[in-house]
This record gives sequence, C-alpha cells and structure tokens, in this order.
Amino acid sequence: MPEYRAYREKYSFLEMCHTPELIAKVTQLPIEVFGMDAAILFSDILVIPEALDVGLHFDNGAGPIIDRPLNTAEDVDALPNVDMREALDYVSKGIHLLRDSLEVPLIGFCGAPFTLASYMIEGKSSQNFRKTKQWMLRDPISFHKLLNKLTEHAITYLDMQIEAGVQVIQIFDSWAGVLAYNQFYEFSLQYMQRIVEHIKPKVPVILFCRGSSIFASDMAKIAPNAISLDWHINIANLRPLIPSSVALQGNLDPDMLYAPIPILQKEVKRLLESMHGDPGYIFNLGHGIAPDVSPNAVKALVKCVKESG
Repeated sequence: MPEYRAYREKYSFLEMCHTPELIAKVTQLPIEVFGMDAAILFSDILVIPEALDVGLHFDNGAGPIIDRPLNTAEDVDALPNVDMREALDYVSKGIHLLRDSLEVPLIGFCGAPFTLASYMIEGKSSQNFRKTKQWMLRDPISFHKLLNKLTEHAITYLDMQIEAGVQVIQIFDSWAGVLAYNQFYEFSLQYMQRIVEHIKPKVPVILFCRGSSIFASDMAKIAPNAISLDWHINIANLRPLIPSSVALQGNLDPDMLYAPIPILQKEVKRLLESMHGDPGYIFNLGHGIAPDVSPNAVKALVKCVKESG
C-alpha cells in the first residue's frame, strides 16, 4: 500500500510495532482503503522473543533476524523472567486507541510456540529448519521446556490483548508444516491446545498452520472456532471432514493477485461457489500478500467477494 510505504519512509518496522499511535493508524489502513470486514492488529509474531532479550532486527532482504539465537539447554534456562504485560504494553495501548475508533471487529494474534521456538533457534527464516529439528530430536526435554515457557508467555500476551479490546484471536504456527505427523502433535498441536482451551471461553480462536492443510482434521480435534487453511487443499472437499462447529477460513492462493482481474474474479467466484451454503465459511487468502501486489488487485478481490454475497 502506498499509504503504508509512506510510513515506512519515516519509521523502521519495529518503531511502528512499538508505537501505539502507529499501531492504530496502520491497522486501520486496509479498512479505510479496501473495506474489509475485520481488522487484524498491526504487530509481529516475534514481539515475544524480542521481549525475551534475544535481539531482533529486520533486514529488508532477509526478513527477521534474531541476534542471539539459542544454542543449548543452558540458553533456555538463562532466558529472563519477563512480564509480557509490562514488556508489550505498547500493544495494549495501540488496541485501546483502536477500540475508540474502529468500526469493524479487531483480530489479535500471536505466534504459536513451535514457530517462535524455531525463530529463536534458527536465528532467521529457514529452508529446512535443521537446527530446530536436530535440537528437537536430540534433546526433547529442553525443547519442551522452551515450548512451555513460550506457551505461558503467549497466554499472558493474548489475555492482555483481549482485556484491551480485541474480539478474536488468531494463532499462527507458520512453520508447523516442517513437522512429521507424530511430531506435529507432540511439538505443535498440544501447545496450541493449551492456548485454545484458555482463550476460547473469552473470545473466538482461529488456528493457522502454513503448509499443513493435511493436519486440518487434527487441528479441529482441539476445538478452535475456526481453522484458516493454506491453498494446498480443496477446501470444499475438506468441509465434510470437519465438524460444523468449526468454521473454515481461506484459502485463495495469494499469487492469484498477480493474475489479470477477470481471471482473479473467476477464481474468487469459483472458491465462493464451492463453499456456497456453508454458514461457517470465511473468505481469505491462503497466506499473506506479497509486497509488490497491486492495491488495485486487492480492491477488485474485495469488491468481487462483497458482490458475490
């Protein structure tokens, strides 16, 4: 968005994440320009690791970088005892500002424990997550200790968001797709289940695991309110396998936004028609929007969805 890029010319990404007034302004940009039905809080999943003093900066070419990645069980033990309510108070202040003016529901979020642990061990995004999986397999006790710590911090952080005014929570396990089936339950799902069980009595919870549509039925077993799916599965074929109490969200391939508008519209309508009559369906992309996508494509997509009603 040109409007967002104008802010980025003045502030670094982390400056924007740390400034309540900018959190509020940037969160509202897509609502003002595109008219989406809900807003998602402007922040980053790595604010919890940042608060744990592992160091965080963003490289425009490489994405997030952890300056002091974890290497040993002793590094896990040495993580500071941090009050996430105090450390991430700027997020709470941003939410309070939003609730005074936002006219659509506000979605808060956090990174799932496995994904946060992966960043803290790898030090950056990874192709194969070799360091993470080697640690996980070599020393599962300390790996679970790290996951437990991150789960407790995530619960505290999400409680703070809810108290400040978010109305829905989404949990992003961006890297769970690298896990084998049995590993998924042990190192990812059981920790998300603890978060869901704590949060669900307060607000609805959405789960998203990138690259792991094959785990959708397993995610449904922990009873979130909705599962957000990547684009690697036919969402209509999955619907009969998921309880009707669990909504499905997704799952247009984000790269369709590069297609000519008529082709984009055709694909959007095909997806909507395939889910016609499902009262729990939420249209969304199967992952995030690339930075060079034209805002006009996004406007066309939103218009097509709304007109298809």
